[in-house]
Amino acid sequence: MPFIRAYLRASTKEQDAGRAREDLEAFCSDRGLTIAATYEENESGASLHRPELFRLLRDSKPGDILLTEQVDRLSRLTDKDWDQLKREIKDREVKVVALDLPTSHMMMKTEDAFTGRMFDAINGMLLDMLAAIARKDYDDRRRRQAQGIAKAKVEGRMKGRPEDAKRNQAILNMLQRGQSWSSIVSATGCSRSTLAKIAKRLPNQSIVLEGHEA
Repeated sequence: MPFIRAYLRASTKEQDAGRAREDLEAFCSDRGLTIAATYEENESGASLHRPELFRLLRDSKPGDILLTEQVDRLSRLTDKDWDQLKREIKDREVKVVALDLPTSHMMMKTEDAFTGRMFDAINGMLLDMLAAIARKDYDDRRRRQAQGIAKAKVEGRMKGRPEDAKRNQAILNMLQRGQSWSSIVSATGCSRSTLAKIAKRLPNQSIVLEGHEA
């Protein structure tokens, strides 16, 4: 019986990394198998900074199975980073099984050496293809987002963060009382550039600017 380690990932803290847990458990149950360990994290698939994924690989023994919902849960990496992750997986002799990659399902079964090597080769080729598609999808979405933001700025639809009117009024009051810029920055957490913009709203700017330490 293979030792199955489930890997669950979501990109942001707001997303549910454990969303696919039931699907993975049902997949194993249908084959009379059980998930022995689960590793869950909220990290970008485009980054190699995946503590739980690498903990899974460190925990693994030769022949263990890394089970995931989709290949893109494992990788939206660049070619260079994907090659590095593949080397780590190969060195650990871990078998990757993804629900969206039917050929990988055969890795769950014990086969003779020749058949196992054939499935491993086919599975590796398809993993590379799906990883490349996942990365292209990631790049395409980022490009469309950048284009949308650029268009919105040109059309005047891109608004900055709303002004913190209460804080800014407090800053104005402190400036009028003659407080130093350093003390205002320390008290409010605003940047000196923001402070300079707010100072320009005062009717007698020269007094305020004279108190601006270089």
